[in-house]
Amino acid sequence: MGHGKSPYLRYADPEPFPILNKHSHYDHLFEEMHELEEKGEILVYKITEENKPVEVFTRTGRIKTVPTAKLWHHKSCGQCGNIPGYPASIFWFMNKFGYDYLNEPHQTSCTAWNYHGSGTSNPVALAAVWLRNMHQAWKTGYYPLIHCGTSFGSYKETREQLIFNKELRDAVKPILKKLGRLTEDGRIVIPQEVVHYSEWVHAVRHKIAELYEKEGKAKGIDVSNVRVAIHNACHTWKMMADDYPYDAEVYNGQRPAASTAVVKALGAQVVDYSTWYDCCGFGFRHILTEREFTRSFAIQRKLKVIAEEVKADLMVTHDTGCTTTFEKNQWIGKAHGMYHPVAVMSDVMFAALACGAHPFKIVQLYWNCSNYEPLLEKMGITNWKELRKEWEDTVKHIAELEKEGKYDELLEFFKEYDLYEPYSRTSDGFKRKKSASADMPLFKS
Repeated sequence: MGHGKSPYLRYADPEPFPILNKHSHYDHLFEEMHELEEKGEILVYKITEENKPVEVFTRTGRIKTVPTAKLWHHKSCGQCGNIPGYPASIFWFMNKFGYDYLNEPHQTSCTAWNYHGSGTSNPVALAAVWLRNMHQAWKTGYYPLIHCGTSFGSYKETREQLIFNKELRDAVKPILKKLGRLTEDGRIVIPQEVVHYSEWVHAVRHKIAELYEKEGKAKGIDVSNVRVAIHNACHTWKMMADDYPYDAEVYNGQRPAASTAVVKALGAQVVDYSTWYDCCGFGFRHILTEREFTRSFAIQRKLKVIAEEVKADLMVTHDTGCTTTFEKNQWIGKAHGMYHPVAVMSDVMFAALACGAHPFKIVQLYWNCSNYEPLLEKMGITNWKELRKEWEDTVKHIAELEKEGKYDELLEFFKEYDLYEPYSRTSDGFKRKKSASADMPLFKS
């Protein structure tokens, strides 16, 4: 299996930190992927200089290439609805850095929840949905960036199954052909790397730290005394564990680096706790079928431990499911006399706050139900009540215009009041009101 000449499989010399599972089974995937490409069976969607790539290390020491620009945003079913400040903060940073990106307006669900939660799907369906989405990204010329941890893990599993299983490839091709999602010469499109947004944050952490020094501190924001407990999502680093960033500066390369590294780069205090390895309780199936198990796990195994062992001001996550689980179970715990309050938000939301983003316009904390106000005070954002009032007045104004049917005024208002620039910013400098792929048909017929 494999011929050892894959350009997608590279190692650092010398090893950056004590390595686990060097040259693991997972490595063969990149060799096999290259072979299938040479045989003309697949098209590898490559990361180019246009994507401003940054190299990171995985647990095995393999060099993983993380694109940072010209990205296609594959979002999360729950993220945009439950935690809208999550994608808004990512876009805010990309605008700050002047990066070209595409905010895909079409659906980008992976359907993994359906498969893992209900068992009503199957590997062929999962693979067809993934390949459809990757083809959509390839058609636009923007490289896929996966916001959701569950999608990220599921896609990496699906990629492995596709690469090593010809029967599965043969099964999905007729489906993709009907959808118009094969290349002109009949190949399926597989990206060189499957990349999660937390890897992007990790790759650009030094640029984020520079922005904090330049704009956050200038506004009186100081995170040096903020105590942060990190929760790494199981779906990002336990699924296909050999493919996630590790770094010598984060526990000597023995724990996942993303999220921890950006908190350290900002100068906040990372506090360790005994149950760091544990799931948030969300799981794949628990939240749907054993909700009391989820609540018990989130409160007893994580929130209570963090409160009693390290008294963290903030729990930083990087997945929709984890953030929602820790958030919502705090007030459920409060109703049952098990209240362990701690602010919860994603790494990119905390980083945006540190760099001076508006807590409500950009980070949209009005959606959060965890106790974030003490954190804002501690960071030096002491005018958060005024900022929230400003946001509430804005929402009232929008509602009044809509109620009165003054849609022209509403459109004019949005032109002036740029909420968070949620639209694509393209390389020609023109900020479009819709995605560059908005007019592309989702299906061939």
